[in-house]
Amino acid sequence: MLRNLPHDTFLVIRYVKRRLTVGSLKDSCWPWSLSGTFPGLRSCRIPTPRSRFWCLFPDNHDIISLKLYQLTVERTPEEEKRDREVFLPVVDNLKLPGMEAPLEPMSGLALFLIVFFSLVAIVFAIVIGIIVYNKWQEQSRKHFY
Repeated sequence: MLRNLPHDTFLVIRYVKRRLTVGSLKDSCWPWSLSGTFPGLRSCRIPTPRSRFWCLFPDNHDIISLKLYQLTVERTPEEEKRDREVFLPVVDNLKLPGMEAPLEPMSGLALFLIVFFSLVAIVFAIVIGIIVYNKWQEQSRKHFY
């Protein structure tokens, strides 16, 4: 836990060659402890690197200051071509929710059966409702004998 400590806590976030590495310096002691590494991350090109990883810090009111450094890494032409076409940030080995293939449309027979049994159920409910209403009317009728 890095909150409510009597000293400064430093974080290092590195994004080098499709690998995001997050580390922290706890208790102001060396060495850096590795908090997590995420290989295969393809990040979209956003003007500020700070906005790419801001989702890692949901309660940013605890962050007092930021120092940002942009270091250049030599890339091969193949890496440039591969990274140029990324519009959404994705991770190669992580399946995101909501990214499943769309379901096939129902066949005509399945649609017919669903509509048919729905209509049968509605008619059945209406008949039961009429029977219950007639019984209720007979019981509530005043008898003068």
